[in-house]
Amino acid sequence: MASNCLPLTPSPMALSGGTATSSATPRLLSLSPTTTTRPSSLSVHSLSSSSSFAASLKCLRLSHQKRSKLHASSGNFGTVVTTKCFTSDPDQLKSAREDIKDVLKTTFCHPILVRLGWHDAGTYNKNIEEWPQRGGANGSLRFEVEQKHAANAGLVNALKLLQPIKDKYAGITYADLFQLASATAVEDAGGPKIPMKYGRVDVSGPEQCPEEGRLPDAGPPSPAAHLREVFYRMGLTDKDIVALSGAHTLGRSRPERSGWGKPETKYTKEGPGAPGGQSWTIKWLQFDNSYFKDIKERRDADLLVLPTDAALFEDPSFKVFADKYAEDEKAFFDDYAEAHAKLSNLGAKFDPIQGISIDDEPAAAAVPEKFVAAKYSSGKRELSAAMKQKIRSEYEAVGGSPNKPLQSNYFLNIMIVIAVLALLTSLLGN
Repeated sequence: MASNCLPLTPSPMALSGGTATSSATPRLLSLSPTTTTRPSSLSVHSLSSSSSFAASLKCLRLSHQKRSKLHASSGNFGTVVTTKCFTSDPDQLKSAREDIKDVLKTTFCHPILVRLGWHDAGTYNKNIEEWPQRGGANGSLRFEVEQKHAANAGLVNALKLLQPIKDKYAGITYADLFQLASATAVEDAGGPKIPMKYGRVDVSGPEQCPEEGRLPDAGPPSPAAHLREVFYRMGLTDKDIVALSGAHTLGRSRPERSGWGKPETKYTKEGPGAPGGQSWTIKWLQFDNSYFKDIKERRDADLLVLPTDAALFEDPSFKVFADKYAEDEKAFFDDYAEAHAKLSNLGAKFDPIQGISIDDEPAAAAVPEKFVAAKYSSGKRELSAAMKQKIRSEYEAVGGSPNKPLQSNYFLNIMIVIAVLALLTSLLGN
């Protein structure tokens, strides 16, 4: 499976891809023309047992869902069926995340899974209010019509990797699965923890896919202006653009797919996975800030620098953030995590509206009990029964009793007074 993954690493620009018409421009992800459309998120693969059916119903809404059997013949991802929206089950999302980690360990497909999530979300247009016309993270990339967009060349391989997980966990939408895989890939490669939420609703058919041309190119005539045009349309900022571009620390570009990069370099000729392509960084499966360092220095001809990469250090506004990230990896991680989460939510319709968190909340630190002196020293201490009995015995030994006060010893009192007076007289005399 590694050969199906690594050759299809991220496009030359973060969330970037080729133009719709030219094979000489880098592409984001595309699916093979032999693949067919995948059913809506509610379609499941042979719901043959009551246990799998029950698991698929374990959602926040527990609403009645119409389901259809998935046709797995001829390499189809599925057939389009009429379904109702289905939100994702938190428990299944957690289990799917572990399965994704297992896939990453054996296929090294971190880059292509990051691209998959980005390209499903990156079609968002903030100027369109209606869902799903506005695009965004809605699972539409599972359909062949969108897979054939030039920017999506190769993404069929990412879908092939995730489809067994989708079949296993029927209670997860494609929109959530794509974003879960993307965030998990970043984190598994050593990147920051992404503050994700889930509950995205899937589109139901290919007619709801966005038109081609919403994703960025890697080599436009005016790279900085092009990046702003595309990412501003999504509602993102210059800081978001630069931070997201840093994800090119992962992956390679292949000239036979994007039109950019070398067939192989000293960093890619031996894989891992299928060899070849040109990477942006030396350790192209490790998420760090080396992308910014390498682009800034440009000391290695075997490392890729696209026009949109160079623009980060040529445009004055972009350069502020690019320089900062080259020097401060923590600042890059913080801003990247924020931008990635923002991108993953673009255009999505959540059910419930506030989304679902699958990250366990950290246990609250134990608050020390406030010291209250009166609680420990009130001036009134209860005597034990043994002590009370001892005092009673001593009191009765000198003639006292609980019901009768001890009589005064007048003779003793007189002697004490005389002794005190004698002492005072002696002191005054001296």
